[in-house]
Amino acid sequence: MAVSVTSSRLVGRERELAELEAALSEAADGRPSLAFVAGESGVGKTRLVRELQQRAVACGARVLSGDCIELGEGQLAYAPLVTAMRPLVRDADPVLDALPPSVRAELAALLPGLGEGAPRDRRDDQARVFEALLAVLDRLAREAPVLLVIEDLHWADASTRAFLRFLAAAVADEAMLVVATYRPDELHRRHPLRPLLAELERSQRALRVELPLLARDELAEQLADLIGRPPGEDLVDRLYARSEGNPLYTEELLAAGPDGRGSLPASLAAALAVRIERLGPDAQEVVRVLSAAGAVEHEVLADVAGLDARALNDALRESVSSHIVVTGASDRYTFRHALLREAVHDELLPGERAQLHRALATALEETVPGGAPATAQRAARIAHHYLAAGDQPAALAAAMRAGVAAMDVQAYEEGAELFGRVLELWNRVPDPEALAGEDEASVLERAASCHLRSDDVPRAEALVRRALAAMDGAADPRRTATLYGLLSRAQWALMRQDEAGDTMRRALDLLADDGASPERAALLAQRAKRLMVQSKYRAAVGAAQEALNELAGLPGDSCRSDEAAALNALGVSSIALGDVDDGTAALRRAVAMAQAENDYQDLTVAYSNLADALSMAGRTAEALAVARQGYAEVPGVRARAWLLLGISQYAFDAGEWDEAEAAAAQVDRRSGPPSGSKEFDRLLRHAELELGRGDHDAAREHLRAAAVLGADSREPQYLGVLGDLLAESGRRDDDIPAARAAVDEALDRIEFCSEDILRIIRVATSGLAVEATAAQRARDLADPAAQAEALARAEALVARTRAAAEDGQAVEQAYATTAEAEYARALGHDDPALWTAAADAWEALERPYPAAQARWHAAEALVAAGDREGAAAPTAAALAVAERLGSTWLAGEVDSLAARARLRLTVGTNGAAGAEDEPEEDEDPFGLTPRERQVLALVAAGATNREIGRQLYMAEKTASVHVSRILVKLDVRSRTEAAGVAHRLGLDVAA
Repeated sequence: MAVSVTSSRLVGRERELAELEAALSEAADGRPSLAFVAGESGVGKTRLVRELQQRAVACGARVLSGDCIELGEGQLAYAPLVTAMRPLVRDADPVLDALPPSVRAELAALLPGLGEGAPRDRRDDQARVFEALLAVLDRLAREAPVLLVIEDLHWADASTRAFLRFLAAAVADEAMLVVATYRPDELHRRHPLRPLLAELERSQRALRVELPLLARDELAEQLADLIGRPPGEDLVDRLYARSEGNPLYTEELLAAGPDGRGSLPASLAAALAVRIERLGPDAQEVVRVLSAAGAVEHEVLADVAGLDARALNDALRESVSSHIVVTGASDRYTFRHALLREAVHDELLPGERAQLHRALATALEETVPGGAPATAQRAARIAHHYLAAGDQPAALAAAMRAGVAAMDVQAYEEGAELFGRVLELWNRVPDPEALAGEDEASVLERAASCHLRSDDVPRAEALVRRALAAMDGAADPRRTATLYGLLSRAQWALMRQDEAGDTMRRALDLLADDGASPERAALLAQRAKRLMVQSKYRAAVGAAQEALNELAGLPGDSCRSDEAAALNALGVSSIALGDVDDGTAALRRAVAMAQAENDYQDLTVAYSNLADALSMAGRTAEALAVARQGYAEVPGVRARAWLLLGISQYAFDAGEWDEAEAAAAQVDRRSGPPSGSKEFDRLLRHAELELGRGDHDAAREHLRAAAVLGADSREPQYLGVLGDLLAESGRRDDDIPAARAAVDEALDRIEFCSEDILRIIRVATSGLAVEATAAQRARDLADPAAQAEALARAEALVARTRAAAEDGQAVEQAYATTAEAEYARALGHDDPALWTAAADAWEALERPYPAAQARWHAAEALVAAGDREGAAAPTAAALAVAERLGSTWLAGEVDSLAARARLRLTVGTNGAAGAEDEPEEDEDPFGLTPRERQVLALVAAGATNREIGRQLYMAEKTASVHVSRILVKLDVRSRTEAAGVAHRLGLDVAA
């Protein structure tokens, strides 16, 4: 009976394949997604994705595929991604030629043959590698849909896991489907893949496909394909009982006994061993080498196996034809299934394993071109094999080289593991410094840096303290100062900012008499940036200028990144202090420097800071233009998200709300799980737009999420916006206590950590609006205690705005003018002239929304003063802006004012607005009946429905109906608002 070892067609997976094909079709239409195929070993994950790949190719899609490799602690950085991309380099794919030089440089360290790598001093951000990888996928997806397959994700290295998280957050409308397979049974409780899957599989972009075991009838169908005819019932029963429906187990058990009769192996391992034992001696030697190597190149296999060319080729053909060995991606040999490798490796004797691993390490080293460093992947493989061979001195030296190579490709988690191995071996070998090429303090510094950059900050702090303990600060002040700078970074990341400042000062003190040095310049630039972020602008300017002076005395351009950081801190801080021209010039220098270096990360920072600083200076249109320009120049996805948020903010200020909404929506499509300042800013952008438009429910949800996310933030640029929006939301909801709490908390947090007068005056002005509303309502309800409280709070707030305005620029002055108008309203002396001045100030800054609100308030003040004719023009102007912006709440308020004041807004040929003639004295402006005027007078006095009914001799229910009708006629939402309208318009006297 002829028996095939593997099925020729896919059996029992029609539904799962259809799901994946549908996802690929959606990806082709611009709806990218990630699909996770889960199933136990041998259940058919690889078979399923191979079928998908074939169909994808038939439909014109581009297929990239790579396997994760089981190697130590997952130190083979980017393994499946490099495997997937390598054919593009080998085939000189024209897509690579179309990439910008900076992107090719980032990829070169991962893909030898692509060109020269990026300069070492710029290689400090793993996101650059991610951006470069995504740029390749994006270019490919423009030509045809892309299917990226990553197999055995349970063995994925940390960098590959991080890239998947990045990809899930970054994709928007690329024609791309990512399919990753993994074994759930491999994921122990603390497996690093668990939190990633929990995070990504909940995403709307994610699809989970779980492969169950085959049913009995499906297994019978598989057997028919394997043996070429319908199987007998006894064979089906026997193999179904033994395999439990696992397709691979069925194939292996059938291969061990084709007729299904007689004694079967006691276990699957025994069945696999039978397969191996049928091979000839040379083929068995080849698979033994492969069991130690995992996946290996032909030349390495030839070196270790010790066979001549003909014997090796014959052995390989036998292994391949027996369906034990396959040619994997990048022309490496590997086992058809991991279980086969495990079965062979488990049979090796301890000494045999050590010899094979040592031979593999030596062979891999010999394939590295003379004098050239090994790639990160090859270096990690060499280190793994020396460790597995038990050669501790060689393992230490190889791990050191591999750790450095991992840092070169920003694989910091892998670097942390490798340097950790060096430190574990340090006291076990003779002369470890000679083997490592560095002393222990340097290794500790490298390990700490890797842990810090991979967000394991507590471990980084512990390691750098160990390094400092091993150093003599007096003998080597520069190295010691650099270590203190690293410690300060860790303390800052742990929100221990006072400690971080003290440590930074200690580092700089060590270099006070050391002359100009790159180390001191880097510390000064770092300090300037921190001061700028904290809005301590005067100190930031001093630190930035000191850093630039230090850099000016250094040769070469090796400190470009530090110079850019200092220029950014100087520019932002100078503009905040009123020196707009010099500040703008510094930021434009930072932009030009980043452009010359093709450094998109620094370019993003420079453009973002320049736009923000211009906005703070009141140059609204210019700020928006700069953000747009940055977005057009910067190709990176993460960087573009920051620029999109800037566009959203400045477009909102400029009155381009549709553009603001579209920019925020683009960030939404690219956003991953909530985290960090970007998410904080994104939530605030949405909330501000929603409050502006009048979608209060949505605004409340976004503000609630922002408040949780920003609970520990010390960045005034976000805290000020949050406090302002929370106060405004509370004021509109008639929740004065909540609005006051938002103002108090925001001011406390901003004033505690900064001198950011712009955000202080913004929040204080919002607080004055709250107190003016509270005081006005207290007067309407004849509540002197509430009025006194509101006035006391208003006095404290206006003192803040006046102090802030003394050193403020145009934006601060506009807020100060608005604050004075709100203060007058709080005092009961609503002044239309103050509101007009505020509107003029905002219009001069090209910010129509606050200007329209000020025009509305000016009209209210004029109506209250009896100047209906004068109120017509600001009312019409406010309404026109509100309708153009799409601010439904403001348009509603203006319309309500016009109705209450009996204004019929008209626009003449010269554009001037006017009002209709005065009605007769006895005409009621709202159509209230005499009875309703009586009810309104009692409502204004604070009477309940029951009290109204008692005084007017009507049922309580009838009184309720009257009150409801009055609210409709007055176009107000509550009894309190009705009382206020009645009081201000003289309607609280019964007719």
